[in-house]
Amino acid sequence: MSKRYWRRLALLFKLEAVYATDATPTGEANAVMASDVTFTPLEGGEENRDLLLPYLGNQGVILTGLHARLEFSVELPASGAAGTAPAWGAILRACGMSETITEDTDVEYAPVSDAFESGTIWYNRDGVKHAIVGWRGNVALQLNPGRIPKLRFTGLGLHGTAPADTALPTVDHTGWMTPVVVSKANTTFSLHGHAGPTESVSIDLGNQVEPRMLIGEEAVIIGDRRASGSAVLEAKLLAVKNWDAIARAHTRGAMAIQHGTVAGNIVQLAAPAVQIGRWSEGQTQNIVNNTLPLMLCPATGNDELVITVK
Repeated sequence: MSKRYWRRLALLFKLEAVYATDATPTGEANAVMASDVTFTPLEGGEENRDLLLPYLGNQGVILTGLHARLEFSVELPASGAAGTAPAWGAILRACGMSETITEDTDVEYAPVSDAFESGTIWYNRDGVKHAIVGWRGNVALQLNPGRIPKLRFTGLGLHGTAPADTALPTVDHTGWMTPVVVSKANTTFSLHGHAGPTESVSIDLGNQVEPRMLIGEEAVIIGDRRASGSAVLEAKLLAVKNWDAIARAHTRGAMAIQHGTVAGNIVQLAAPAVQIGRWSEGQTQNIVNNTLPLMLCPATGNDELVITVK
C-alpha cells in the first residue's frame, strides 16, 4: 500500500457562473500556489438523539449542516504586466470584491455589498480529491519587514461530488510571480499623512462568512463586512504626530500602502477613512512604539479598502 505525502497538494480555484454549480477548474488554467493550507472537510453541527432506554450508553449523533472550511495563504506579487489581473484576483472576487481592469494600466479591486461571486475549489491531497462548491471567504494581509507579504484567505463552501481517489493533476503555476520582501526599498506606508518608521501592518477585510442551511436553500453567505487592522509605528513626539488627539477626536484619515517598485509588480492598498482606536505603547530594541488599532470606514460606500495592481 503506497503512502500519501502531506506536501503533495494540488489546489485549483475557478469562479462559478451559477452559484454552487461546479465550475470544473483545471490544473493548466486554475492552479493556486498556496501555503499554510488548513482543510476541515466536515464542519457543521451535531444533533443528539437523547433517547431514554433501559440501558446506558453512547447513542452517537447525527451530523447536520455539513460544509467545508478551507484556509490558505498566497504570496502577494502582482501579475507581471500592467492591466493584467494577478493570479490571486479570482479568489479575491469570491471574497466580496469587484474587479475593474483598465487595459495596459491597472486592475482595481473594491468591496461590493451585493451580487457576491463564488468559486469552486478542487482540493487534492496526494491522490484524494475533494470538490468544494459555492466557496466564499474573507481575506487578510500582513506586512512585516524582511518577510514575504501574503494574503490569507479563510472561507466556507458546500460539498460537491463525494471525495474520490483521483490522481494529482498537472498544474501550471507560471502566472504566479516571484514576490519581493517587505522593506524600505520595496514598501511605503502612510497613515493620516504620517510616513514614519513602521514595524508591521495588518489588514482584515472583515467579511462575516456563514453557512445558511434552510429548507429549500443551502448556501454560504457574506452577511456583513467590517474592515479593520493594526499598525505598529515608531513613536514620535506629539509635535510630530499626536495619535492620542487623533483617537480622542475620532478623526478619520487616509491610509496608503505600496509594495513593489517595478511596473507590472506593484500592489497598492488605499483606505480613505481610517479611524484610530485605543492605542497602546510598547518597545522593540528599546525604541518606543505605538500600536494603533485601525477601523477602515467607507467614505462614499464600497471604498473602505481598494487594492490596485499595476
